[in-house]
Amino acid sequence: MSLISDIQDYPWTSLLAGILPARLTALLPARFQVTGAQIVPPTSIVGNALTVVLAIMTFLACLTAGGVYMVNQSANAWVDDIASEITIELDPVNTADIEKKMTLVSLFLAKQRGITRVKPLTAEDSAKLLEPWLGETVSISALPIPRLIAVEIDRSSPPDIDVIKTALTQNFDGVTLDDHRRWQAEIRTITRSTALGGIAVLGLVAAATIAVIIFATRSAMSSNRKIIEVLHFVGAQERFISSEFERHFLGLGVRAGLMGAFAAAVAFQLLPLMMYLLGGGAVTAAETRRLLGSGELDIGGYLLCLLVVVVVAGLCMLTSRLGVFRVLKSYA
Repeated sequence: MSLISDIQDYPWTSLLAGILPARLTALLPARFQVTGAQIVPPTSIVGNALTVVLAIMTFLACLTAGGVYMVNQSANAWVDDIASEITIELDPVNTADIEKKMTLVSLFLAKQRGITRVKPLTAEDSAKLLEPWLGETVSISALPIPRLIAVEIDRSSPPDIDVIKTALTQNFDGVTLDDHRRWQAEIRTITRSTALGGIAVLGLVAAATIAVIIFATRSAMSSNRKIIEVLHFVGAQERFISSEFERHFLGLGVRAGLMGAFAAAVAFQLLPLMMYLLGGGAVTAAETRRLLGSGELDIGGYLLCLLVVVVVAGLCMLTSRLGVFRVLKSYA
């Protein structure tokens, strides 16, 4: 019950005055206005430096969260694509009529249950798949390039891959089936590793933010120690004193967070151009697009950046609150 009463009695309306700039606060209704002198100066050299530090922290956190989000979205799309297809490979060596064999294998696959489409790739199509690694050269056509058949499967009613693989082995020589399971497992491993790395970076940013706010809270209380001691000894409640610091650091966290998130949004907007300029060739650009997709965030990614701002502001508010209570206990 005490927690509920604390929440109900908390001066929530005064927090809005701490978030908005002074010019906008003056336009708010009277109940949102802050009367009397503030314990924590609204602007100071330390406050400006702290704003820059928090903006940088938020920028790094948004870059990390957005990067992990892009990799996860790209990986999920890639897994969905390769999970809906299997690839049949025909060895061109020791095969007299590879085109006839391609036709027979394609007809055999088309009769199998759960297969929706069979698309034999021409020799030119197979050669184009190697161009990002070997380049455009006439000598590619002279290589014994394996012939491929792309097979789309019905995701709602998939075929028995093991049965098809066994039947292909028994009826055709030099034919192998790749169900892409190994690639799916590797993609999921990379995605989990990226997510864990991102969580570790976000944890470090959160720890650094908490440490900075603790230092700033103690510095502000030290510079206003006499005022706080007088208020404390004349009977001012700890909630009143802490609310002054919470309003100050919440507004600082929101403003700094929005600055960092805006800078991160600009960086994500410029990322496709940077990928193009720093691609390092066709192979690197192709691999980068496979990993990050188009390099652009969707609405979900930008909402995630806004969530980072909320978390940073909340950390500033809660850390300053706990820091004030801890210091006030030493006055008792």
